[in-house]
Amino acid sequence: MESMGKFMDLASRLLLLLEVSELGSFAKVSELRNVNSSAISKQIVKLENELGVQLLNRTTRSLSLTAAGSEMVGQSKQLRDLLSNSKRLAENYHSEPRGELKISSSTLFGRQYVQKAILKFQTLYPDVRVELLLEDRMVDIVGEGFDIGFRIGEPKESNLIAKQIARNRLLIVASPEFLQKYGTPKTVPKLESLPAVVYSTQGLVIDKFKYKDSSGNDVHFQLTPTYKVNEVEMLINTAIAGNMLTVTTAQMIENEILDGKLIPIMTHLNLTDYGTFYAVYPHRNAPMKTKLFIQTLKEVIGEKLPIWESRIPDFNKMYGHNL
Repeated sequence: MESMGKFMDLASRLLLLLEVSELGSFAKVSELRNVNSSAISKQIVKLENELGVQLLNRTTRSLSLTAAGSEMVGQSKQLRDLLSNSKRLAENYHSEPRGELKISSSTLFGRQYVQKAILKFQTLYPDVRVELLLEDRMVDIVGEGFDIGFRIGEPKESNLIAKQIARNRLLIVASPEFLQKYGTPKTVPKLESLPAVVYSTQGLVIDKFKYKDSSGNDVHFQLTPTYKVNEVEMLINTAIAGNMLTVTTAQMIENEILDGKLIPIMTHLNLTDYGTFYAVYPHRNAPMKTKLFIQTLKEVIGEKLPIWESRIPDFNKMYGHNL
C-alpha cells in the first residue's frame, strides 16, 4: 500500500510538472488550482528529489525545462492521455452520462446558444456537472483540460477532432433612418464612402471583406470606419442607432430585421462566408457526454439550417446564396 501511495504521489507531481510547463509559471498554475504558489514549487522540488534530477531552471523572472525536465514532460503527457482515455472509456459503460463536462466557447455564441443547450442538456442528464468558460481567446483545449470547445473555423491543432455545427454567413445592414439620410447604396464605391462601425481589437481592424465579382474573381470592398469597437454586439446596437452601417454575421442577428430596425443592403453582392462553427474535442472516440452535448446543441441551433438564418427573411436568396 505504501508503494502504491508513492506511485500516486509521483503521478500527481508529474501532472503538476506538465501544467507548469504548459502554463509557464507557478503563479498561473496556482491560480488554476486555487492553491498557494509556494505549494506548487514545493511539490516540484519533491519531484526533483524523488527522481534525483533537476527538472526546471529557475530565475527570478522565468522558468525553463532542463533536458531531464523535457523528457519528464513527454512522459507526463503520455500519463495524462492514459488517464484521460481510461476515464473516457469507463464513462461509455454508464447507462447515463455522468461526471463533469468542461466547455469552452466564444462569448456571444456561448451566451446565445451554448447556454440554452446546457439548460436543456442538464434537464435530460442531471448527473452531469457542467462548467462553461466564455472567452474570445484561442483556448488550449487539451492543456487547460476542456472536454469540448466551440469556435469559428476548423482547428489547426493536429491533436483535436472537429465536428461541424453550423455555417455563419455575412450580411450588410443599415437602419431605415440611415438609408433615409444617405440613400440605399447600389454600388461598391458608394458603400465604401458611407460611415460604418467595424470590429477592432489589439491592432486588428476588420473593415475589409471578400466577395466574387461578375467573373467569379475574388475581390474586396473596404468600409470607411467612423467607429471602431472591440465588442461584436456593439456593431448591431450602433447600426440600429442610425448613423452608421455595418457588416455582421447572421449569427449576431436576433429580431432586428424582423422588427424593421435593420435592413439588409447590397444583397446582390456574392459575399464570402465568414466561417463555420465547429465543436472541437481531444479524442475521436469521444465520451458519451461529449457526443450527447454536441447533439443537444445542434438541436438548439437547427440540424440543417441554423436558427439565426430563419430570422432573416429570404436570406437564402441574398449575397449569392441559393440555399
